[in-house]
Amino acid sequence: MSKKTAAATASGGEHAVSRKDLTRAQWVWKEMKTNKTGYFMVAPFMIIFLVFTVIPVILSIFLSFTSFNMLQPPKFLFLDNYIRLFLDDDIFITAIKNTLIFAAITGPTSYLLSLLVAWFINELSPRVRAIVTLIFYAPSIGGNVYLIWGTLFSSDAQGWVNGWLLNMGLINEPILWFFNANYVMPLCIVVALWTSLGTSFLSFIAGLQGIDKSYYEAAAVDGIKNRWQELWYVTLPVMKPMLMFGAVLAITGSFGFGGIVTALCGFPSVDYSAWTITHHLDDYGGQRWETGYASAIAVILFAMQLGANMLIQKLLSKVGQ
Repeated sequence: MSKKTAAATASGGEHAVSRKDLTRAQWVWKEMKTNKTGYFMVAPFMIIFLVFTVIPVILSIFLSFTSFNMLQPPKFLFLDNYIRLFLDDDIFITAIKNTLIFAAITGPTSYLLSLLVAWFINELSPRVRAIVTLIFYAPSIGGNVYLIWGTLFSSDAQGWVNGWLLNMGLINEPILWFFNANYVMPLCIVVALWTSLGTSFLSFIAGLQGIDKSYYEAAAVDGIKNRWQELWYVTLPVMKPMLMFGAVLAITGSFGFGGIVTALCGFPSVDYSAWTITHHLDDYGGQRWETGYASAIAVILFAMQLGANMLIQKLLSKVGQ
């Protein structure tokens, strides 16, 4: 080591000099040894993430270019699966349309609803806040959610909604709510919004609770005059990590709402009126065992979710600017 290098090391410049003298691989290995405790702590998550997320995504992309039935070796087809999806599969086009409609309505609405309700609850006293939080959060974890809505909109005269409408003389015979193409999608959207105050809702409340009150005092000195300005210039910028986390959950939920439709309307829904990409994926992957074709569907769904997440990140980056 030269005198210049030794002097730099003695004065605290060890990292800069070492990084210059080592190759990238050597530098990474040195940093891993230095921070081995941290890498050891995150290793379980990284292994699980790699095995159950990264590898399946890569495998799905590969299989999407093949014909594969889980029994015989994959046969490479190049783009045939994608051409078939967009040019020969009319039901898939219907699934894309329904999925985009549902995502465009439930995604932003549930996100804003979670944020506004969390902001409202944060203004309550601690005891009242705990009770109200439980009331709003319960539908997202309740096992009887579909039973309640199925009873409300039962297709016979015993259903509550049909009973009320019959008693008021608004209808002459019971409406087949979940078996009528005109009502299926709106009802499923309402149920999805009713159950949307889940994990993102709790993360927003936690984020609001963790904001240092001194930020608001400093903002008042700088000229913030009302609560809306306080929300835009103080609360939301401080909560950006929670906002991003909630956005990812909202997008994921809005693109994967097939369980709601299946529970309320059956599989498939009447006239494919609420048929989604996840239904199409379940159909070809879980019932027909056309794994290559199902992988192409999964890749398209993944690309749609990824694009939506990138758009949300770009929009949220402007918050507070």
